[in-house]
Amino acid sequence: MTQPKIIVLDDDPTGSQTVHSCLLLTRWDVATLQLGLSDASPIFFGLTNTRSLSPEEAKTVTVEACRNLKQALALENISDFLLVSRSDSTLRGHYPIETDAIAQELGPFDAHFLIPAFFEGGRFTRDSVHYLVVNGVPTPVHETEFARDSVFGYHHSYLPNYVAEKTKGAIVASQVERFLLADIRAGSQDRLRHLSHNQCAVVDAETQADLDRFAADILTVAAEGKRFLFRSAASILTALAELPPQPIAAEAMAQYVRDGKSGAVLVGSHVKKTTEQLTILLQEPQTVPVEIEVAKLLADSTQRSSLLTQALQAIQAAHADGKTPVIFTSRQELTFETVQARLDFGVAISALLMEIVQGLPANLGFLVSKGGITSNDVLSTGLALPTARLLGQILAGCSVVRTPPNHPRFPNLPVVLFPGNVGNADALAIVFQRLSQPMGDR
Repeated sequence: MTQPKIIVLDDDPTGSQTVHSCLLLTRWDVATLQLGLSDASPIFFGLTNTRSLSPEEAKTVTVEACRNLKQALALENISDFLLVSRSDSTLRGHYPIETDAIAQELGPFDAHFLIPAFFEGGRFTRDSVHYLVVNGVPTPVHETEFARDSVFGYHHSYLPNYVAEKTKGAIVASQVERFLLADIRAGSQDRLRHLSHNQCAVVDAETQADLDRFAADILTVAAEGKRFLFRSAASILTALAELPPQPIAAEAMAQYVRDGKSGAVLVGSHVKKTTEQLTILLQEPQTVPVEIEVAKLLADSTQRSSLLTQALQAIQAAHADGKTPVIFTSRQELTFETVQARLDFGVAISALLMEIVQGLPANLGFLVSKGGITSNDVLSTGLALPTARLLGQILAGCSVVRTPPNHPRFPNLPVVLFPGNVGNADALAIVFQRLSQPMGDR
């Protein structure tokens, strides 16, 4: 059985947080998609960043990516592939808009699977209920802050009910196929062979071994001709791609730092976990806080230029002193009259942050980007990368990519893509410590 190409359309750039040595594409034109398809790695990621977009924009981007992908597949003469719509393990995202668009353009599929388990982030699914481990306690995700998201909120952790809610009843809960732990551990090939007409199915998983077993059954049945689509978090990707361990251990990634120089940390995420991690990071003696007071921009858009100038001056001063500037947007929660107004302000803040990235010292040793949407913007706009090579994970769920050697300002710069909702309270500090080891300690 040959290994199919695993094609991931990722709604932010953090879905690669369980794999390594593959390409991340920040563009989805035909030529760039061909680079991903022809790459030696069995998996690549197209970073569509749709989680930052309106539902209408998300559909438009997904349709465009799929149409270009269809052309690229034909040009590369590839017919053996699996498609994954990678999204958040806490169930936030444009479902079913994206899976419907993929099915419309690249279908028909026999089934689409919801597999939100992400073990590195403490998310698992049992009896079709999706849990997040909060302070050591498994908590149904509808009881967490993520379910109250102002854009992607929901009311159910029981996945069939979640599907019914998100599809507005187009798929009723009783119609959803449930692959329970006992089913997966006993083997699912016969059930998989009987799925048809884009049947919606939800998948339990408590350990990586569960997904390894399920993926093996998927690959076997797909090789027989069944066509499957996945709406998943990151952990299933490890199983589907069948990758060996990453070449450089997480603890040793300081060897990628350029010339032993200090770095920079950019924090855009506003979830509670990020704020806790930021507080602990700023206790590190070699860090310098650089706060961007975004409320000033909301009150008066003419403040933008002075905010940019002040930030860049503070960053240059910290770097000249051999310290790492930690650039973060002010933590207070702002209120907006509409969801669109919130999204529009987010775009304005991102544009400001990306100008800051472009103005970072050219001899920077490393860059840490905290937050999924922020990380996407860093790759596609701040660093203007059409592609980036994934080196591996510096911490469970935190990817490291490197800019190409011919980058005009930051050649071979290691960049950490750190999701907003991953890691314990000291995780951001641990990443900083691993990248800031003195040369003699590496």
